[in-house]
Amino acid sequence: MAGEESRPGEFDANVPNIARMYDYYLGGKDHYEADRVRAEEAVAADPTLVNLIKENRAFIGRAVRYMAAQGIDQFLDIGTGLPTQQNVHQIAHAVNPAARVVYVDYDEQVVAHGRALLADAERTTMIQADLRRPEEILDRIRTRRLLDFDKPIALLLVATLHFIPDEDDPHGIMAQLRDALAPGSHLALTHASADGVPDVVAKVVEVYKRTSAPGTARTQEQVMGLFGDFALVDPGLVWAPLWRPERPVSMKEAVQTWFYAGVGRKP
Repeated sequence: MAGEESRPGEFDANVPNIARMYDYYLGGKDHYEADRVRAEEAVAADPTLVNLIKENRAFIGRAVRYMAAQGIDQFLDIGTGLPTQQNVHQIAHAVNPAARVVYVDYDEQVVAHGRALLADAERTTMIQADLRRPEEILDRIRTRRLLDFDKPIALLLVATLHFIPDEDDPHGIMAQLRDALAPGSHLALTHASADGVPDVVAKVVEVYKRTSAPGTARTQEQVMGLFGDFALVDPGLVWAPLWRPERPVSMKEAVQTWFYAGVGRKP
């Protein structure tokens, strides 16, 4: 990976960036040649990858609508990525216009775009912070009184935690975030796994080793552990298209979307 390293969150057009690659998959315009080259390598490794990304976005919509319908009016989205269609605040506000949303990302470009998009938003904020330092995220939100931690919050980590390697202790990070939330809070996440199509996932993981954030696929049991004592709501932790689908989905189709998805509630 010589010549392709930069400090986390620092802008470098020559280093394939996972947020810009994600934007490319979704047909956006905020990407560079290095991102497009690596993204095409990932698509060559898994020709269904773009559909996987779209299914991941679809899960966000279903999960946010579900949590808003439970009466939650505060949303904390960590690792949000570049703005795209149907962001969390747009989905939440369609259910409850008074909902408050805080986006967090460590990437300078993501934060700059997010702040520009939200310049006139009264109930939605973007802050720059690193998931690997959860106390920093919590302190900034509390100091600025962006969310009320005495009331339920919907925490989202969608296609984010697989970019946290084991040595950075993702389970410890999640424990700190979960402990900060009030009873009745919800956690929604998706996570890459090689349980279903291991050969395909292995090829994509190899491609992502040459990006700004290599990925770590985890088993269903390992992903379950990220929820701690949160009780999973039906249908539990499943392949993303199977989480409360709005259309018929076969297991054969679902397993090609090698992201587990689930929503848990704090007792």
